[in-house]
Amino acid sequence: MGQEAICTVNFGGKTSQGKARLETEELVFRGDFRIAVPFRRIRSLQARDGSLKVRFPEGAASFDLGPLAEKWADKIKNPKSLLDKLGVKPESRVVVLGVRDDAFLKQLKQRLKTPTATGLAAGADIIFFAAESREELKQLARVKKSLQPAGAIWVVRPKGTPAIKDVDVIAAGKAAGLVDVKVAAFSSTHTAEKLVIPVKLR
Repeated sequence: MGQEAICTVNFGGKTSQGKARLETEELVFRGDFRIAVPFRRIRSLQARDGSLKVRFPEGAASFDLGPLAEKWADKIKNPKSLLDKLGVKPESRVVVLGVRDDAFLKQLKQRLKTPTATGLAAGADIIFFAAESREELKQLARVKKSLQPAGAIWVVRPKGTPAIKDVDVIAAGKAAGLVDVKVAAFSSTHTAEKLVIPVKLR
């Protein structure tokens, strides 16, 4: 979930008022024209007098953001790590079910005080559950039993496949007594949806 602001943007000789949104990995603007700039493609960035100036391969854009300009510039220059976005803390009790991303597993090992569990264990703070199809989502009810009341299940699924979509994860979560609260880019090939137990049921 990103931060939003109504602002005026100058780009390519055009000016438009619209909505700017700072996502976890890109800067987006929707108005009379649309801009979507992944952080990795930004060549230069400057915040001055309430204006955020961004240069990228397609040109340069100026976002009149007022006091948000410097804050957004700092977030773009210092993006959160994957584990920060996923809410993993050193003391977290983490279970990993089927996720085989070596870079992710290495980061977990370096951050956590205790090793991750690869099987269901009671009282987990965070469960990373890999699902490649809708059928596998039926396991969510069983996985939920290992979650501590205020914990979270991150369903890690492949991007761009009809075999499993965000609506499938949301529906399966609901059927298991969970609600979706967040989505995060897990890797270049996978995305992750965060499911939690509703507050009134904890």
